[in-house]
Amino acid sequence: LVIASPNFMHTPQLLRWGPHHITIICEKPAAISEKQVAALKAAQPNLKANIWVAMEYRFMPAINKLVQLLPHIGPIKKVAIRENRYPFLTKIEEWNKDVDKSGDTLVEKCCHFFDLFRLITAKEMASCVSKVHRGLLSDHYGYDETADNSIPIIDSAYVLLDFEPDAPGKNATQQSILGCLELCMFAEGSRHQEEIAVTGMRGRLEAYLPENKVFLYQRPTSLWTDKSKPPPQGSFSEEVYDCSDLRQVYDFVDELPSMHAGYHYCSTAIEWKYLIDAINDAAKGEKFVPEVSLEDGIKAVEMGIASLNNITNGDSTPRRVTAHSTKSADNLLDLVLNSALFDELKLNVQQ
Repeated sequence: LVIASPNFMHTPQLLRWGPHHITIICEKPAAISEKQVAALKAAQPNLKANIWVAMEYRFMPAINKLVQLLPHIGPIKKVAIRENRYPFLTKIEEWNKDVDKSGDTLVEKCCHFFDLFRLITAKEMASCVSKVHRGLLSDHYGYDETADNSIPIIDSAYVLLDFEPDAPGKNATQQSILGCLELCMFAEGSRHQEEIAVTGMRGRLEAYLPENKVFLYQRPTSLWTDKSKPPPQGSFSEEVYDCSDLRQVYDFVDELPSMHAGYHYCSTAIEWKYLIDAINDAAKGEKFVPEVSLEDGIKAVEMGIASLNNITNGDSTPRRVTAHSTKSADNLLDLVLNSALFDELKLNVQQ
């Protein structure tokens, strides 16, 4: 089953079909509100479906190569992700410009990037703070013509994050990883649409799209002897990986039909290749192991909701993160949440 409906419908459809013994690939985000997240978490133990959340940014060649090269830069200390792009494209009834139908930009668009922060750091976010602009693209989107969109979606943002240290204590600030997400939805024509920079104690990795290249820098060696001067050119190294040649990244390129290169630098085809492999493994009696699990999808959404709840500048709109819904969808969510509450109460009585 492929779930590729508007965002606010993903959770109800996962709850509807998740109890069946089928395979589901669900377009991101898995949820868009706190209530939807709570319902998915409550239902998760009873879901029988093999669920895969579509986070194809993980499979973009340059991003995947960057992840492969992480051991070369030592302990990670900083991760910066930047997207400079064009505004959201037109969709049916413009649901992607509606806060309650899309989850707002930091969930709808940026769950991809929050997923990458978790993938790169292999840690969970400890806290975040956001600064945003809303309504800069109102004329472009035509908000005055659409009564449903009374609150403009976010058009640009900075989100600062820090991740859980390996061990709490007085040296926690040395052990933690800092993150920065920058988003601009009115930056058409930028040299790079996506940029990722990961800095470790021994070096730095930079990935650029659509250039599709990764740069690996190693910090100065013993050749930097005079610390009163900047390091000489020969004291550090640079390696460049051209990921437009998929063979630089993946060893199964010949298995991908050329007609299915798809968008996102072939990442969609690569994701489906992994999905089909997982389905075939499950058919042989092996465990279905998704590259991006429902748990991964939920955590990326939780990071997006946290970034919305921690907007600190004057352009913020303090409000509970909710989702547009229908009566049947609300009944389904309430049924799951009430059943979970009943089970918890029953367990407490038994104890």
